[in-house]
Amino acid sequence: MQRRIFIGDVHGHYDGLMALLNAIAPCSDDQVYFLGDLINRGCQSAQVVEFVRQSPYYCLLGNHEQMFLNYFQDKRVLQKALEIGRFPDSGETSDSYQKLGIFLLPVHLEWFASLPTYLDLGDVFAVHAGIHPHIPLKQQSSQEFCWIRQPFHQMSQPYFPDKLIIVGHTITFKFPGVVPGKLVQGQGWLDIDTGAYDSRSGWLTGFDITNRRVYQVNVFSNHARILPLEEAVIEI
Repeated sequence: MQRRIFIGDVHGHYDGLMALLNAIAPCSDDQVYFLGDLINRGCQSAQVVEFVRQSPYYCLLGNHEQMFLNYFQDKRVLQKALEIGRFPDSGETSDSYQKLGIFLLPVHLEWFASLPTYLDLGDVFAVHAGIHPHIPLKQQSSQEFCWIRQPFHQMSQPYFPDKLIIVGHTITFKFPGVVPGKLVQGQGWLDIDTGAYDSRSGWLTGFDITNRRVYQVNVFSNHARILPLEEAVIEI
């Protein structure tokens, strides 16, 4: 049976991602969707991006990719980064490009610019952050799709009557009463960003919606687990 699998915010944790994909073991017929925020926080951002870019998988634009694009929209800043072999500001993401090859920077920027802000899959609407509940979909932009939090999470009824919205962006344990590693479900939406980069969590999550199964790897302890959705999710 073909599976549809959604992967939450990786944030530069390449080794954790490889462990998660090893646990999920997607076959060639499976469809895998990354919800954005491949970069920053962790020390292997360039490696994550290059893997996903070269893979057959789908990927959405996250707010961190959008920030990356905004930062380098000044071509003088980009040229300076290429000249000195690193970003003008130091950091783990910069270091990852220095190690993998700074020449990949413009290639990745072009790829980021090509990423969709959402995917309508019929019964599932995949988007990085969410949707503004009071604005028609066609009037919304990357500002809503990549950045929104509170208005979306506080919806009193589902935005779509026939679609589940799957998101990342907001770490689930930051919702009241939610422990690290749990998924959060609200009115018509499911959040699977379990805070891989955060030392209070470390969980990177993949959700197989076909079989209602949750795959998780802790990027700090390397512990892996597989749970039925009912055991992994908290409704708010």
